[in-house]
Amino acid sequence: MPIEIGSEIEGKVTGITKFGAFMELPESKVGLVHISQIADSYVTDITKHLQVGQLVKVRVMGMAKEGKYDLSIKQVGKPAWQARPRRSRDEAGKPAPGSFEDKITQFLKQSEEKLIDWKRNLETKQSGKKKKPVR
Repeated sequence: MPIEIGSEIEGKVTGITKFGAFMELPESKVGLVHISQIADSYVTDITKHLQVGQLVKVRVMGMAKEGKYDLSIKQVGKPAWQARPRRSRDEAGKPAPGSFEDKITQFLKQSEEKLIDWKRNLETKQSGKKKKPVR
């Protein structure tokens, strides 16, 4: 039975890092529960919430690579409309609309346009201030 995005399954904590906890899922699949998805409250120390070997119910939020999943503990038991799946790259490799990469690309484009306008404006002002030679 393949693991479906949005489903709730039980996993075993296999490792804990500063940024999250690695989980062993059914069918020899693995996943990561990011530190922001461990609890509704702000988490600074993951070991206060999880221990290696502990069985935990998780919600599958997305798939990072084949056989590797993004997981959430804090979304377990919430209605599907409240659990927002993590946006990932679509089939064409473009970032999903509203993703971080999309926002950075848009920011860089706008920044470049503003810089060009600023330089053009500065050159116009500088050329207007030059004194004409007196005859």
